[in-house]
Amino acid sequence: MTKRRSRGDGGLHWDEARQRWIASVTVGYTPAGKRIVRKASGKTKTEANNALRKKIREYEDGLSIAHNAFTVADALADWLAYGLSGKSANTVGNYTVLSRTHIAPDLGARKLRDLTANDIDRWLAAKSKILSTRTLRLLHSILNRSVNRAMARDKVMRNVVSLCNVPYGLDGRPSKSLTFDQAKALLAAAERSTLHAYVVLSLMTGARTEELRALTWAHVDLEGQPDADPPIPPSVHVWRSIRVDGDTKTRKSRRSLALPARCVQVLTDQYERQGQPTGDALVFASKAGTQLDRHNVLRAFRPVIKAAGLNPAQWTPRELRHSFVSLLSDNGMSLEEIADLCGHSGTSITESVYRHQLRPVLLNGAVAMDRIFGPHDTNRA
Repeated sequence: MTKRRSRGDGGLHWDEARQRWIASVTVGYTPAGKRIVRKASGKTKTEANNALRKKIREYEDGLSIAHNAFTVADALADWLAYGLSGKSANTVGNYTVLSRTHIAPDLGARKLRDLTANDIDRWLAAKSKILSTRTLRLLHSILNRSVNRAMARDKVMRNVVSLCNVPYGLDGRPSKSLTFDQAKALLAAAERSTLHAYVVLSLMTGARTEELRALTWAHVDLEGQPDADPPIPPSVHVWRSIRVDGDTKTRKSRRSLALPARCVQVLTDQYERQGQPTGDALVFASKAGTQLDRHNVLRAFRPVIKAAGLNPAQWTPRELRHSFVSLLSDNGMSLEEIADLCGHSGTSITESVYRHQLRPVLLNGAVAMDRIFGPHDTNRA
């Protein structure tokens, strides 16, 4: 006589058409009162029961059978569509291109629940042969955040991406700066360009390109207060940027910079050329009066670089800021002062980002030893 199954064990029957055992159980009810049934099959009773228990565990963990088909590409698409609120259009575009170029072609078809840490390790190792370390970290971050979002919505039980380390990739293009002679040649070449004031201000104040593109005339003081005590020089107030929230990169980045005489002159010319615009007008704008983007600036910058006798493919507007740091360092300005001018929260950032532009020789020790022993005392004990 067949033993009767206990209450809650569900049903078990032989399906003649499928030639398999079918195990089923009611796991709950919908708000409308309809039963929620989970079924599983197997060639034997044991296989069917084991498969059913697995589905019950998944249901209790909040995982429905429909999620079996959820892929890495689905997770990426969901994160790109709903997980980037507050990010700028440029950031969203960059993440989208990286996802579609480097993640989806290699991992997109993989079911998310089948994705393993080994899959991620092998993928990153292959990418490390063709991409920089910075790009690898960004790809890892994109995938990690996509899977985290999927996990928070019960699409997968855990995030295996977070278990993987990012390997070192190819060396990125090293930053560089203009020499004094190259900087002079660039300033001379810029005089014939619509980007003249932009180049002068970027090179001689160290303002970030995203800060200059958002600069308005309300934040430019071309006269200062020479009769004040102490006198207040002409200045530019770097308080805004093109970031999505309109603020500068950090709180320390909000700063007022005294303007060198050449900057005052080129900005005065720019102001008159624009017909003495109102305070909310952009200092650097397109012909239509709209805000410049990085492509506008780069296109106008390349002919200037070429006219200065340099290779346009090897220089970008961002390196004018590097050159600002290098020129100040070469002329003996302290690291602390350079950090303040750059809007860094501390000298450690200046040292790490602009280490190639800072003077590498520490002079204090040698100067002190010469003072103690004298520069010509070579007698030996």
